[in-house]
Amino acid sequence: MADAKPLVLDVDGTFLKTDLLLENFWAGLGRDPLATLRASFRHLRRPERLKAALAEIAPLRTDLMPVNPDIKALAEGSVAAGREVVLASASNTALVERVAREHGLSERVFASTGEINLKGAAKAGVLVEAYGEQGFDYAGNAPVDAKVWDHAENVIMVGKQPSLAARLAAKGRNVVTFGGGWRFADLAKALRPHQWVKNALLLLPLLAAHQFGLDALLPVLVGIVAFSFAASSIYIVNDLLDLEADRLHRTKRRRPFAAGTVPIGVGMVIGVALGLSSLILAAALNWAFFGIVVLYILTSLAYSLKLKRMRWVDIVVLASLYTIRVIAGAAAGEVAITSAMLVFVFPVFITLGCVKRITELAKAEDDARLPGRGYGRPDRHDLLNVAGIGVFGALLIFFIYTLSPQAEALYPDRWLLWAATPFLAHWLIRMVRLGWQGKMDYDPIVFAARDRVGLGVMLFTMSLMFWAAGLWQEWFGG
Repeated sequence: MADAKPLVLDVDGTFLKTDLLLENFWAGLGRDPLATLRASFRHLRRPERLKAALAEIAPLRTDLMPVNPDIKALAEGSVAAGREVVLASASNTALVERVAREHGLSERVFASTGEINLKGAAKAGVLVEAYGEQGFDYAGNAPVDAKVWDHAENVIMVGKQPSLAARLAAKGRNVVTFGGGWRFADLAKALRPHQWVKNALLLLPLLAAHQFGLDALLPVLVGIVAFSFAASSIYIVNDLLDLEADRLHRTKRRRPFAAGTVPIGVGMVIGVALGLSSLILAAALNWAFFGIVVLYILTSLAYSLKLKRMRWVDIVVLASLYTIRVIAGAAAGEVAITSAMLVFVFPVFITLGCVKRITELAKAEDDARLPGRGYGRPDRHDLLNVAGIGVFGALLIFFIYTLSPQAEALYPDRWLLWAATPFLAHWLIRMVRLGWQGKMDYDPIVFAARDRVGLGVMLFTMSLMFWAAGLWQEWFGG
């Protein structure tokens, strides 16, 4: 390539592995949702004004954003050779100037202002005016960049676009291609399918009611699929709202959207598709279940937007989201759920919510508040105390339940329920202890599903409860 000519780099999807407009939109939703939505609707047809408005609502940490290593290396090599490397982007000029400063590129940038959206033909026009026809080399990643490549001497293309590359080569352009795009494996990681194990909580009402027939089980399994789709759509929203916080985190920085391995736009489309699929499945079951799924989605959105940053409130909301799954299982299977069961599971989930935060703090590197959360390491003992109260409350409620007429009717050998209580206590206390030591996953229920010792304790506890109910005798005779 001609070293005397400037190297012009697109920003979104080329120099950066992300999109500044979408970054600004999600950062704005996290900081001021109403102002962000008002600006989005007001300037929907004027993207240049939208970009300027969003940049004012939520300043971005562009220094944390993922960079395309190939284009970064090309830029650094060109700068070292004395060549001018210039950023040209449809993103807001203030953000583009910041990216240029942070990476040691030319102070001269071409970008959108509040009056001009510098994209496609408009970008080509200002570059030709500045450098002349074929007076520059240009790196881009999207079909719209063809309008600029038509006027550049050399073409740097990020991602495979074979037909466009062939057309440019036929015009005599030298085309150099770098890798780009995204993988379905990374998208699958963003959906967090390992978290779907939490939706097994929908089975609890069937177990409690001793309903094991297919007529009750099949709709609950459909409900589990619906909740899994809804949960994955919320995980995407949560990750997009937490981009900056995740990039500051020791392990969460590797999440697909934070790392730039999956485009934000792809995540938005998949998130909407999963949410709609969840609602369609829910409506196909029954309207009570549909209403619960809607409640779950709205509560999860409120948690992602605001509540997760509020101390103690976030733990109550986490416990509520787990409890909603139990209620949903009863609605899907159309079985009755007792108030005793809800009163028992809620303190269990309060304990697990505390364990989640205790685990995060145990793995924290300093006493500062966790990124995007309201807790720091000095809060560990308070969380431990609340977890202890949750354990005591759950065990007390379970014991009181064993003395109730309902328990007497369902469990002829109630002494086995009392025998199961120490094992239930051991499981809860062990979860708290492992969280305090930082020896578990960031989500305690996901950890519990993979913990062999804990699974063994819970299976033995459930065996005692089945025996107390006479189910072993009913199934196997004798």
